[in-house]
Amino acid sequence: MEFLNTFNAMLKENFGELGPFVVVGVLGILLIALTLPFLLNRKEDPLDKLKKAQRQGGTSVEKTALRFDTKDDKLEKYANFLEPQDEEEYSAARLQLLRAGYRSKNAVRMFHFAQFALGLGLLGAGAIFAVITSQTNPDTSMQKTLMMVLLPGVLGYYLPRYWVNKRVAQRQEEMVNGFPDALDMMLVCVEAGQSMDQAIIRVSRELQAGFPALAEEFATVAYELKAGKDRPSVLKDMSERAGAPDIASFVTVLIQSATFGTSIADALRVFAGEMRDKRVMRAEEKANTLPTKMTLATMMLTVPPLLIILIGPSVYGIATLLGGGAATSIGN
Repeated sequence: MEFLNTFNAMLKENFGELGPFVVVGVLGILLIALTLPFLLNRKEDPLDKLKKAQRQGGTSVEKTALRFDTKDDKLEKYANFLEPQDEEEYSAARLQLLRAGYRSKNAVRMFHFAQFALGLGLLGAGAIFAVITSQTNPDTSMQKTLMMVLLPGVLGYYLPRYWVNKRVAQRQEEMVNGFPDALDMMLVCVEAGQSMDQAIIRVSRELQAGFPALAEEFATVAYELKAGKDRPSVLKDMSERAGAPDIASFVTVLIQSATFGTSIADALRVFAGEMRDKRVMRAEEKANTLPTKMTLATMMLTVPPLLIILIGPSVYGIATLLGGGAATSIGN
């Protein structure tokens, strides 16, 4: 007991009042770092391998390795740790990354690895910063120290998710902005005598410079149609990947036109007109909200200089009179 008291006093003397907590935190991080390799290198259960093979349609692990070359994937052996084991959760994460533009087969694995690496890395950086701060300022409170340690780790963990959500919003906005132009071009191609498949290929080629995200989606549709998939399922997959209501409506129009046997050109003409009107309405909506957003900035930048100009001379004159009166009373 005396040894522990002596050791505690030594820690407080060297690292401040929070020295024992800092040492315990550093030891905890070291234990986590030492334990992770054993958890990650754990061999996969044969029953889990069998279940995975059954989910893949009866193919074995060896056949899967032959179809997909994974020798360059450094995170393949950590897949059970980095990927969700629930099929619905994995599908939702995969769809979100597809909407963000990350189409590689190991995108989910890389996303969770980025969360794990940034969380631990910034947590360690926060612990080092807390140690340095406790040495330079021994009066640092316990709450502030915990915030310095935990806040960077939490930010590092949620930073990849924020980046993916931002990418999804940017891609959807780009698709919505370029979709009326794509419909007009597709209508011109169909009315010129091209088939729907040829029109999609031409649109994907022409939109590559202005709207690359939308061009990529149309190119994916063209490749899937060439591979032999039926058009309704390909178009539905496109609407799910895009996640934009306008594209979902477009897919519904094409499927209904093919189902009831109506003219695709007429359907495209009507729908393209609606999309153009909708784009004009969105622009007008942004223009109408602009004065409201500028009100606060206008008041902050205009009212203070105006008050200085109008009231400043009066305040200066009053201050001068008061100063002169005080000097006169002191002289008397």
